[in-house]
Amino acid sequence: MSRLIVYYAHPGQRFSRANRAMKKAAQGVDDITLVDLYHEYPRHDIDVDREQQRLIDHDVILFQFPLFWYSTPSILKEWQDLVLQHGFAYGHEGNHLAGKTMMLAITAGGSDEAYTQKGYQHYPLRTFLVPLEQTARLCKMSFTAPYVLYSALTAEEESEIARHTDGYVKLLTAIRDGQYDFSAAEDREIVTVDDLPILQGA
Repeated sequence: MSRLIVYYAHPGQRFSRANRAMKKAAQGVDDITLVDLYHEYPRHDIDVDREQQRLIDHDVILFQFPLFWYSTPSILKEWQDLVLQHGFAYGHEGNHLAGKTMMLAITAGGSDEAYTQKGYQHYPLRTFLVPLEQTARLCKMSFTAPYVLYSALTAEEESEIARHTDGYVKLLTAIRDGQYDFSAAEDREIVTVDDLPILQGA
């Protein structure tokens, strides 16, 4: 069993289709912690002590968000700036997150072809996530392949988004139950609903 916390960040979630469906599905997964950052901190007044204790209390920290301008929504950056303090998350005696795992669940408006050298984004999606990956490493955490939905803006709700959301539930459940194969995920750039590395028999 793994203690899993999901941090959800979407500033325009009432207009969202994919992330809103994913969040709703995640709310139905027992024995995980789900934090809606924009709902909990509408003025970005992050409770640092509370958030640091949440991190201490969990093994896997998963951030769910839409990719905004090749980065996270603003509240996640504010959360990082305030919560991941020197002496807590990194630096001298900053070992509270050592051995934990960071994972991302991301939606991207562009297609998978867009995130190639010849595509209009010019780089693989994972390239834009390097700051988060390095943040995990600085905090002595492992960083595993993100769960991704490409073309989220045009995805059909009753087919593509529904499949992706079902896969998200399987992902969260597998992590919670210790059945997600993090070792296999380490060798991948991303994971999708079609190739979730869940251990056999899960």
